[in-house]
Amino acid sequence: MQKRLMIFLCLSFVVFFSTNVQAQRSEKKAVEQVLKAYKDGIEKLSTEGLSDLFTKDSEVFESGGVEGNFTHYLEHHLGPELGHFKSFDFSDHKIETKIDLPYAFTTETYIYTIVLAEGDRTIQRKGVATSVLKKIDGNWKIMKTHTSARNAK
Repeated sequence: MQKRLMIFLCLSFVVFFSTNVQAQRSEKKAVEQVLKAYKDGIEKLSTEGLSDLFTKDSEVFESGGVEGNFTHYLEHHLGPELGHFKSFDFSDHKIETKIDLPYAFTTETYIYTIVLAEGDRTIQRKGVATSVLKKIDGNWKIMKTHTSARNAK
């Protein structure tokens, strides 16, 4: 009887553990899809739908500056800035994600290349972003994000 109980407990643990690992992978993928959607919008030089990726009380920090919530950042910084670009491309994009429900913590590294609309000048930078996301009503939203960049080597 003890042997059967032990086998049952071991099998229960294995099932629980594998289900938990699968759930973690699913959450990680969902978080990374939000970050990818944000980068995709920027690459398209479009702000359409980007606000949906952020909480209303989000906080945006860029290269040591406090930009306010995403709506403010979009209206006073990102939106107007995208109008001056011919193209904006991310490459070598890597994401590290840690899930601690209902929060996710991410670190992204990438290289971005901007071609300005006027004069075809190219700017290339190595960037890093850290973000905190929260799962709200089944959807991941960016609460805080901080980006910085330096010359690519």
